[in-house]
Amino acid sequence: MTPADYMERALFLAGRGRGRTSPNPLVGAVVVSPDGVIVGSGFHERAGEAHAEVRALDAAGAAARGGTLYCTLEPCCHIGRTGPCVVRIATAGIARVVAAVEDPNPLVRGRGFAYLRDHGIDVEIGLQADIATRLNQPFFTRLREQRPFVTLKAALSIDGRIAAAPGVRTPLTSAMANRHAHLFRAEVDAIAVGVGTILADDPLLTARGAYRANPLVRVVFDRQLRTPPDARVLSTSTAGPVIIVTSADQAAAHAAARAALERRGARLLVTGSGGVHEALGRLAADWQLGSLLLEGGATLHTAAWDAGVVDAVRLYVTPHVLGAGGVPFLPDRTFWSAALHGRRVEPLGPDVLIEGYVHGSR
Repeated sequence: MTPADYMERALFLAGRGRGRTSPNPLVGAVVVSPDGVIVGSGFHERAGEAHAEVRALDAAGAAARGGTLYCTLEPCCHIGRTGPCVVRIATAGIARVVAAVEDPNPLVRGRGFAYLRDHGIDVEIGLQADIATRLNQPFFTRLREQRPFVTLKAALSIDGRIAAAPGVRTPLTSAMANRHAHLFRAEVDAIAVGVGTILADDPLLTARGAYRANPLVRVVFDRQLRTPPDARVLSTSTAGPVIIVTSADQAAAHAAARAALERRGARLLVTGSGGVHEALGRLAADWQLGSLLLEGGATLHTAAWDAGVVDAVRLYVTPHVLGAGGVPFLPDRTFWSAALHGRRVEPLGPDVLIEGYVHGSR
């Protein structure tokens, strides 16, 4: 096996923690003996539990001495809910560490590598860096840009419409596409919709038919507090909190509506303007959200697109034709799915999934 093979194994292991490690990153690690045999491996399974490097070293035991540790992210050097991994790596007798990328966390950010070098351990950085960065884009985005990684999701007719008319509930996707969408819901930290979607569709905003380890945060952008107190999403508190984003002046002007929603368990996030960019910053800072699925509708989609906060796009294109009276997707905006980075197309029954990154890895 080559060094790239070992790192690919570590990256595969890291992905097994999807949907369970937030706000921590996905991390995998492999310990290789001096003669090239994998003697231990592990991944970070849940926030607050042992890190990938520790699990791999535990599995390797004494066989780790003199070996190489391949890890998808810089080992930590601070005390959080677990001890610093660099200390354990040094005491295990590891001779060399090969890491894909530096940890952008200010508590680490190069200090882990410095500790290892100071203790006589060779350090190499950059193997499979692009894949490792993409794997942890939610974690990197929250730390570097102080907001969640945003995936814009929409179901489209073949002629590029998301609804038959404004405010009209328009189911488009097949059972297979719906199943796929719910599996993705099970991996993200939060789902966001505009109040128009609440009024038109009255959705539950839960991950149905898919196992989810952590509570799912539901966010409703609702400047004028039009969300009905009997909205179905407010009956799903066991699935996770419901946050309603509004502006300071509207929260004051609609005190009765605010009180009614809070009695139903809604948490209000009051911002200066109720706008998308400020709200995302608060969601990252106050709720430690790293990933957010923006499900609609048209007003919220365009607001997020115009604010430049959409990182990825996921479109379920269906064979329906809605015609000129339908609600267009991102009207009057420059958008071509063919321009997405890492564009991927997958058939889902009669529908087709098109997804990709707006900016690429960063």
